[in-house]
Amino acid sequence: MIVYDLRCERGHKFEGWFQDRQAFDAQKRGRLIACPICGSAEAEIVPAAVNVVARDSRPATEDGKERPSPMSYIEQLRRQIERDFDNVGDRFAEVAFRIHHGEEERRNIRGTTTIQEEEALREEGIPFVKIPLPKLDS
Repeated sequence: MIVYDLRCERGHKFEGWFQDRQAFDAQKRGRLIACPICGSAEAEIVPAAVNVVARDSRPATEDGKERPSPMSYIEQLRRQIERDFDNVGDRFAEVAFRIHHGEEERRNIRGTTTIQEEEALREEGIPFVKIPLPKLDS
């Protein structure tokens, strides 16, 4: 089964599930595909987001070593951030302002912000990066 992202002639986006590309083409020719919003039978396939699938049977690198999985890189990044960044929790914006204005020592910090706090940091020219780090099961 293949899932295609589709767009009708009026610009509405929706998805369709097909056995294969030939099934999509046959249904399109037969005007069997309809936009769920406006009912238009004119639909085209649009580029979709790329999915990354991690598998345990990764091919070896040229030197014969097994390639690390994408999840292992995420876990390594999470551990490094937890180890090397001071967790200031929901006080991130407050502490970032204080560091920026020289009221606290410069250091790597991590924590959470509201959308309004992020806007204030941007307006002040304080650089920060949002990195969502999931808690992974061991």
